[in-house]
Amino acid sequence: MRHGRKIAKLGRTASHRKAMLSNMMTSLFAHERITTTQTRAKELKRTAERVITFAKQGNLHARRRVLRVIEDKQVVAKLFDELGPRYKSRNGGYTRVVKLGPRRGDGAFMSIVELVDRPGEGAADSVEEKAAEDQGTSTE
Repeated sequence: MRHGRKIAKLGRTASHRKAMLSNMMTSLFAHERITTTQTRAKELKRTAERVITFAKQGNLHARRRVLRVIEDKQVVAKLFDELGPRYKSRNGGYTRVVKLGPRRGDGAFMSIVELVDRPGEGAADSVEEKAAEDQGTSTE
C-alpha cells in the first residue's frame, strides 16, 4: 500500500532525483517552458510552485532557501526580480502541465510544463490544438 508515500521515486536514488529536479527547475525558470515525461512533470510542478512561493516573499531568507535548490544565481535573480512580482497577486497555480501523448521511441507519455501568464503565451494554445489534432479531436 502507498500510505504516506508523497513523492514519486522516478527510478532514481534520492540524490539523483534531487539533482534532476533541481536541473529541471533551473531550465523551467530560465526558459519558462520545458518538455519532459508526464510523471517528471507532475513532480516538477510540485517543487517549482513551492520555489515560486518563496520568490514571492522576496526577502533574504527566502532567497537563501531557493539557493539551496537552484544553484544558478542568474536564474535565482530572474526568479526574484521578474517571476516573484509577476505572481504576487496569484495564490498558487503558477505552472501548467499540457499532455502531449506518447514519445515515439519508447512510448513514454510526454508533457509540456510551462509558467502561466508569461509574455507571448499564445504558443500554449497552438500546442494544445496540435495535440488535439494528433488525437483526432477538436478543442472547439
